[in-house]
Amino acid sequence: MASNDSEISQEFRFFRVYKDGRLEFFRPPCEKIPPSDDPITGVRSKDVTVSSEPPVVSTRIFIPKIINPNQKFPLLFYVHGGGFSMLSAFAKQYHDFCTTVSAQANVVVVSVEYGLFPDRPIPACYEDSWTALQWVASHVGGNGPEPWLNNHADFGRVFIGGDSAGGNISHTLAFRVGSIGLPGVNLDGVILVHPYFGGTEDDQMWLYMCPTNIGGLEDPRLKPPARDLARLGCERVLIFVAEKDHLNVVGKNYYEELKRSGWQGSVEIVENFGEEHCFHLHNPNYSKAVELTNTFVTFIKEH
Repeated sequence: MASNDSEISQEFRFFRVYKDGRLEFFRPPCEKIPPSDDPITGVRSKDVTVSSEPPVVSTRIFIPKIINPNQKFPLLFYVHGGGFSMLSAFAKQYHDFCTTVSAQANVVVVSVEYGLFPDRPIPACYEDSWTALQWVASHVGGNGPEPWLNNHADFGRVFIGGDSAGGNISHTLAFRVGSIGLPGVNLDGVILVHPYFGGTEDDQMWLYMCPTNIGGLEDPRLKPPARDLARLGCERVLIFVAEKDHLNVVGKNYYEELKRSGWQGSVEIVENFGEEHCFHLHNPNYSKAVELTNTFVTFIKEH
């Protein structure tokens, strides 16, 4: 009898599935780098475990140069991309991006390391990120477990941001803040960089990675309904889309649907013409990458 070892049952953008259940990813695992102090900007970083009980959730925290011991900074909760199955808050491109944003926006950044498929299928990414955001909020009274947040985070000026899959997760977090609440936290704004939502060929991959999906393609995390959009718990939203990105259309659709939903905040969209998906992470010194980062930073500083 012929072996099924080499027979493919399904193939997606990031991996293929063989009939025997084996998965083959098309990209190697990302290299992770340790936290460090940046001698140029003065930004320091460290890794902190949010939940030591399984599933373990951790974060990398970045803090800008402190001028006086009572100094308070806005806080950005950042969610990395990677198709819910790749990359890391500890990957060099995200470490460097968060360092730059921390320095330029003068903001504390908490970058979450959430569970990835296949070890932890969706919805682990959403639940881990929410756990980490709630942990951040536990410092509102100044008596949480992390001194940097107790002493230097201004919880009246909190932002959530993410790219690609992280943009999708950021939306869900903002919806939860609006519907469940996050006591003591004022979510000023949300920044979605080339976010993923339903409406592309990647939808079947998302459904495969989320065997407990709710209603298939109508799952509200994949296709946010107007009632969810209307309950975003923030005052402002900034959306980036890239002209040559296959996710361009879903980012624009999200923008239009948010405006029609009855949500009372303000939303802005910026299109990166001639650019591919998340181009700014691959060459951060490229002029258009610098422009994107500057717009990201300005949104935070405009409070």
